[in-house]
Amino acid sequence: MNSGARLEVWGDPIGHSRSPLLHHAAYRALGLDWGFTRREVPAARFAERLAESRVRGIAVTYPLKEHAFRAAAWRGRRAQLTGVANTLFFGEPGDLPRLEEREGDGPLAFNTDVGGIALALREIGADAARSVRIIGAGATATSALVALSELDVDVVEIAARRPERAAHLIALGDRAGVAAHVVAVDDASAPVDLTIATLPGGTALSEHALESLSRRGGLLFDVAYSPWPTPLASAWGGAAHHGLPMLLHQAVLQVRIFVNGDPSAPVDDESAVVEAMRAALTTS
Repeated sequence: MNSGARLEVWGDPIGHSRSPLLHHAAYRALGLDWGFTRREVPAARFAERLAESRVRGIAVTYPLKEHAFRAAAWRGRRAQLTGVANTLFFGEPGDLPRLEEREGDGPLAFNTDVGGIALALREIGADAARSVRIIGAGATATSALVALSELDVDVVEIAARRPERAAHLIALGDRAGVAAHVVAVDDASAPVDLTIATLPGGTALSEHALESLSRRGGLLFDVAYSPWPTPLASAWGGAAHHGLPMLLHQAVLQVRIFVNGDPSAPVDDESAVVEAMRAALTTS
């Protein structure tokens, strides 16, 4: 195993990221002396910083996920579907499909947000929902839509502040095998089993939208976790869950990649590693 490996999380801003907390807990539990640090990288400097980088892997957050996707020499299926990547890996790959299609010596790209959302929904008991509303149309909404396709959801409604900018999600639904349609967020009123909010935590919605979304939105899973509760969660009439389970589970998949080169290959004594990560997250 690569002794003293260096890992980073990139974003702009990045000071709020809890990724170092999660990853340090994982590598301590695995007995690895690996470092994991934050690095503020503006989008305009991404290619330059990537060319200078000498790390084993990078966790990528806003606003760099599309840049990470484009920089890769190979992309996992979830990254291919969504067009975004939150993980870049420079080490020795595991038993990955289509690896012979790798183009050059660049990094491998993965989207672990998809698996993180699916696993979080299972954890909160929401994976049996058949009708779902996604609020938002950005990168996290694309990951949520693919996660729902993997959970065999029947119908997905995209409630967007700018519906004209959400057409790509209809096409994504077609590729992923789930029926999706778009409405304006103020017009979302159909009853659903589950609502997944993918907006930044401080996003303000109209009083009409808050009331309508809450009244017929079923269970709320809000990917935001700080500050909590969000305005939407505060207005919600039923059960509302924050996004820390997603943060945890997507990081577990990243640990698998950074250690084994494959998000489907569990690390040694993974249940103990996950509990160490969860404890670090909940006690911070």
